[in-house]
Amino acid sequence: MHGSLNVAVIGGGYAGMAAAVTLAGRGARATVFDAGAVLGGRARRVSARGRELDNGQHLLVGAYAELRRLMREVGTPADAVLRLPLELRYASGFALRALWWPAPLGLLGGLLGARGVPFAERLGAVRFMRALRRAQFRVVPDCPVDALLARHAQDGRIGHFLWRPLCLAALNTPTHLASAQVFANVLRDSLAGGEGASDLLLPRVDLSHLFPEPAAQFVRERGGEIRAPHRVRELTPALAVDGEPFSRVILAVGPHQLAPFASLVGPLPAFTYQPIVTCYLQYPRTVRLAFPMLGFADTLVQWAFDCGALLGAEGRLACVISAQGSHQQMAHDELAIRCHGEISRALGGLPEPEWSQVIVEKRATITCAHGLQRCAPTTATPGLFLAGDHTDPEYPPTLEAAVRSGVRAAQLALETR
Repeated sequence: MHGSLNVAVIGGGYAGMAAAVTLAGRGARATVFDAGAVLGGRARRVSARGRELDNGQHLLVGAYAELRRLMREVGTPADAVLRLPLELRYASGFALRALWWPAPLGLLGGLLGARGVPFAERLGAVRFMRALRRAQFRVVPDCPVDALLARHAQDGRIGHFLWRPLCLAALNTPTHLASAQVFANVLRDSLAGGEGASDLLLPRVDLSHLFPEPAAQFVRERGGEIRAPHRVRELTPALAVDGEPFSRVILAVGPHQLAPFASLVGPLPAFTYQPIVTCYLQYPRTVRLAFPMLGFADTLVQWAFDCGALLGAEGRLACVISAQGSHQQMAHDELAIRCHGEISRALGGLPEPEWSQVIVEKRATITCAHGLQRCAPTTATPGLFLAGDHTDPEYPPTLEAAVRSGVRAAQLALETR
């Protein structure tokens, strides 16, 4: 046990809270500093016009083993997520559903039976997955996802409805930039993973309730402390945070927030960033989707989530637009009108929304480009460690990458003498 170890965790997002839970579970005292009043970082609950909404819509999958483990450890209820076998439905008719066969046969059967693409392309998708498996999901040298799809003749309708949307959802990076190796890692652990790895896990509570807030209670019950809101003003080489000494420090802030600590961290990669836009549209209570998550093709909106089916907010749809694009030049009102128009046309007509709310995370993730250089969890300052999805060596910037990084940083803090 590590009862004498007093560790500061700067940042109360998924990475920081994963680090704090790991520390507390091993007997160390964790003190979490977060500048916001609500924990969760870039995946949190926000208040907008008197309503509580998520600052972005997140989809989990069964392959998120570390996040699911931590959720169990801190007592997140099992029904906090709706778990469904992999099923992708589009308003335009494309549909794919994994079959109830042992992995990976269920996915392969689902690919062969997908609707809305020619059989030759479905068969090609099976061959693509088999080719990746033979190569042990290594792409050498790394290249853009578009190049990988073209190489395997996956850039037709199957690419339009399956591979490119999956890449955008997982990497939040356009396919002409996105890393094929990171995308292959995602396919390895989800679609080609073990039983349940490709299942969809749709949150039925807000993102702060899903993990960060139960994690905070877990830490408090084990002698730790959560200081929020508290913006850290000073971190010294001696590991003092705003004048208070600590044995170790874990810096779990967004990569764009690392600049003030550069002298302690060491050289930082020149990251660029990708946005995520979520447009909430409130319709009459009778409006609902045919499936909790519905895809859209050839539109600005990529996915719509039925908040009534998931959160009990009847008639509310959350429209998601991932990564960069022309929409970045649009005003919020213009975005809401555009999203309503696209959804309404695709669903055969909807009444005007009662209200709308657009939430933009301009730097939601780093650009997960081919050849991307990441931050290491260790720094130029002994006893100072980094956590955050930008430090994971394999995964795209997801909630799973964030918690994996937090656990990794905490283990380094516990093992360092």
